[in-house]
Amino acid sequence: MALRPEEIRNWSDEEIRSRLEQARRELFHLRIQWVMGQLKDPNRIRALRKDIARMLTILRERELARGGGR
Repeated sequence: MALRPEEIRNWSDEEIRSRLEQARRELFHLRIQWVMGQLKDPNRIRALRKDIARMLTILRERELARGGGR
């Protein structure tokens, strides 16, 4: 199930970072399963990559809102 941006925006920064770490770990394991030919749902990799992108985007939005631009 894909995460909705509204749902992610309700999370704290720390919660987003924690879930981001979990998602990256899961993506790593899914890629291993893909290589070994054991992956049951290849669409999960794509959905997880998009969830990671959404989380990173929201973290960046918050950083820019705080004036932490480059």
